[in-house]
Amino acid sequence: MSELFGRSEPRVGDLSKHDALRLEESIAPLLAKARGVSWYNAPGKEADLAAARLCLLRRARAGVNASQEAGDDAVRLVLAETDPEAVVWLLSRAISYMDEQGFPDLVPGARPE
Repeated sequence: MSELFGRSEPRVGDLSKHDALRLEESIAPLLAKARGVSWYNAPGKEADLAAARLCLLRRARAGVNASQEAGDDAVRLVLAETDPEAVVWLLSRAISYMDEQGFPDLVPGARPE
């Protein structure tokens, strides 16, 4: 990401409206490339990069508009304008990552009785 923004660790409030626009423009092509590419053999490739940029977009739009909801809305807008199959692929990556990080074990009632 440092080549995209000229800094190594963007934080909330460290991203501008200009950064948000650049992120929005960069995500759709990444999602198109990510579709069908396994993340098990090459972590950090297109699916992970697209997910990371969606997170940064969320931060940027939330900061610009001083609203977490604005960040969430920006992510939903980008995803709504993306090929549905690419969104499904990205969502499956997110679920894989959440599972690997133990998310189901943190959610009461996740396991059926």
